[in-house]
Amino acid sequence: MRNFIISIRGGRPLAGDVAVAGAKNAALPELAAVCLASEALELANVPQVEDIRVMVAALRALGAEGQGEDIVLDGPQGRRVRLAMPQLRTPLVSPEVARTTRASVLLLGPMLARCGEARVSMPGGCPIGERKIDFHLLGLERMGAEIRAEGEYLVARCRRLRGIDFTFPGKTVTGTENLLMAAALAEGTTVLRNCAREPEVADLAALLAGMGADIEADGEETWVVRGRAALHGARHRVIPDRIEAGTYLIAGCFAGNDVRVKGVMPAHLGSLLETLAAMGADIQVGAGEFHACGGRALRPAAVVTEPYPGFPTDLQAQLTTLLTQAEGVSRVRETIFNDRFRHVNELKRLGADIEVRGDEALVRGGARLHGAVLRTTDLRASAALVLGGLAASGETRIENAYQLFRGYEDMPGKLQALGAEIAIEEE
Repeated sequence: MRNFIISIRGGRPLAGDVAVAGAKNAALPELAAVCLASEALELANVPQVEDIRVMVAALRALGAEGQGEDIVLDGPQGRRVRLAMPQLRTPLVSPEVARTTRASVLLLGPMLARCGEARVSMPGGCPIGERKIDFHLLGLERMGAEIRAEGEYLVARCRRLRGIDFTFPGKTVTGTENLLMAAALAEGTTVLRNCAREPEVADLAALLAGMGADIEADGEETWVVRGRAALHGARHRVIPDRIEAGTYLIAGCFAGNDVRVKGVMPAHLGSLLETLAAMGADIQVGAGEFHACGGRALRPAAVVTEPYPGFPTDLQAQLTTLLTQAEGVSRVRETIFNDRFRHVNELKRLGADIEVRGDEALVRGGARLHGAVLRTTDLRASAALVLGGLAASGETRIENAYQLFRGYEDMPGKLQALGAEIAIEEE
């Protein structure tokens, strides 16, 4: 994988409109659903990001056919991927794929349900602490799979998965998605309780229903899936990326900026909107858009990351950067991942005054940020450092910046269109 350095000349105001791409975290499980049917699945509004490219390549290696290796513009519906899996050529998901994206584990359930076998290398992705897949495996074992470790692979086999009544021991987005897909082809009825409530889960369920799955919600945290013998192809439009939308909304709240974020679903970002309103940010919410004007003095905040509909962990780093400009002391508590303050030391290189105490960061606002050489550690930290570089005086260089391109579609280009002085060079 190529690596990049992002250089930013900070202090320039951002102004204008920015369009949000489709949600990476919705598109990845929906691409995995290609394994569930022999007919073609066509997804519109697919983001052009590295994790999507890797997933499409993985599906091609498994036997998928069709358009999608290079995601292209296709009329007013936006970017499309059209793939069909007439047969699973191999049940193997390579270590190269797994090291790049944790979404590789989403292939486990669909492959087991389709052909009764799966070999998936242990997933990698962002190094932001423990992200166990125990709940995936427990659910699949309850459905009748035999799973064991063979070297760096998880090897799973079954004759046919069977329906179960299963309560997740804790909230897991990918675990919920994996078992929903597995249950769609399982024998009998599956009831999944204590499921993740993220919009991406509901979007996957809508796709599965479009493919012929008998799936319905029973309240906010329970799904009932009556297994089918087969599913068929479908067309589906991926929901907007709420994390990308939130990142640009936060960017618009920095002093001097005036940013309109287009193509959003405001209901998906209720907790962020509440937090920014409590801080005194100047934000207007319209039909499918946000408008943020920086300039008001911002108040400090007390934020705790929680599963949806709570404050998203994937926006914690970006908000922390904004809090360096608020007046007073803010507290940010991270409850989802145990190592998600790795961006703090890099922000301190810019002049931020932040102290980490266990799972909480104390952010003393009013910092005058200045340019520095930074090194990013994960996808969302990359975005936080870009925001810091934009707000800082002088030049900021961000190394190891390939992480940004795993989840943000052309962020440098979109920021340039808003007036940022930002450039990319290959490392």
